[in-house]
Amino acid sequence: MFPKLFQFGDFFLPTYGVLVAVAFLAGLTVATRLAKRVRMNQELVINLVVYCALSGLLGAKLLMFLFDWEHFRANPGDMFSLATLRAAGVYQGGLVLAIATAFWYVRKHAMPWRQTFDVFAPGIAIGHGIGKLGCFAAGCCWGRECALPWAVTFRNPDANALTGVPLHVSLHPAQLYELGAEAVLFGLLYWRFGRPHKPGHIIGLYLLLSSVMRFGIEFTRFHEQALPFGLPFSITQWIAVGLAIAGAALLWSPKSVPTKAIQSSVH
Repeated sequence: MFPKLFQFGDFFLPTYGVLVAVAFLAGLTVATRLAKRVRMNQELVINLVVYCALSGLLGAKLLMFLFDWEHFRANPGDMFSLATLRAAGVYQGGLVLAIATAFWYVRKHAMPWRQTFDVFAPGIAIGHGIGKLGCFAAGCCWGRECALPWAVTFRNPDANALTGVPLHVSLHPAQLYELGAEAVLFGLLYWRFGRPHKPGHIIGLYLLLSSVMRFGIEFTRFHEQALPFGLPFSITQWIAVGLAIAGAALLWSPKSVPTKAIQSSVH
């Protein structure tokens, strides 16, 4: 693939890092645009995006450390290595910590949490999708071996050195599966946001559908860790189950009121 945009001596600009920045800007643009539709305070929304982005990066790294705990316990210095800094981490860890941070923030500023989360859901989807394009460029989060016509083969030695992806082996394009799924989900959420809906419905849809898609795509992903509980499911899939349940609970929550009834109270 193309893990480095350019290199000058020992310094290089990683494609993944650039695409993560693009993902952040795309998510921010979508969130602020939707916030404007419901007359939500733009400054609060922008600040929340920054808080969630930082906590998301931290959460993704923390779950990565947990997944590879034996390695990091034996090599604690690797926690602060350049390779770890460049690593994507585990998305669900970032999502969970970002949601926790968002709850703290909206409570502190007395924002309507369901409607605030609805504003953010489409941006999360498009940002995650662009991030997966970065994963594909870098070679991380690669898929299992397969013989399908659309299998991909990594040949760039830089990708192998940076992420460990096997070279010259036909693999599931798991990153592109997720990119496509998130793109479709973004379109659905953005369209649904423009229709009458209960507060909490959009974020509920996101949590439910993205988790179902992630659960399925995980079967095409390569996993170094042993699967827990003796079942054919990864830890990421168990987290996806929990997030899907949370999404379903939001979708069928009887406490929500129609969006139009609360729009005038948001400043």
